[in-house]
Amino acid sequence: MNFILFIGLIAGFLTTVAYVPEVHKILTTKDTKGISLLWLMILLTGVFLWFIYGLGIYSLPLILANGISLSLIIIMLILKLKFH
Repeated sequence: MNFILFIGLIAGFLTTVAYVPEVHKILTTKDTKGISLLWLMILLTGVFLWFIYGLGIYSLPLILANGISLSLIIIMLILKLKFH
């Protein structure tokens, strides 16, 4: 594995894992008042486009990080709509 790929995988891992505490907090408190629906929609769109870009250039770090991030953001969006 080359160094740049390694850096990409670590960066993707860290930015993806950053959503986990927020999802956990929402699931345990059922409180989404502090989360903007507009922010979630913009973030979802941007991450989706990064995922498509990653597919287009065959970049494993972009595909993995943004694919998992998409899942977590979708969970947050569903919870935001459910507990709003």
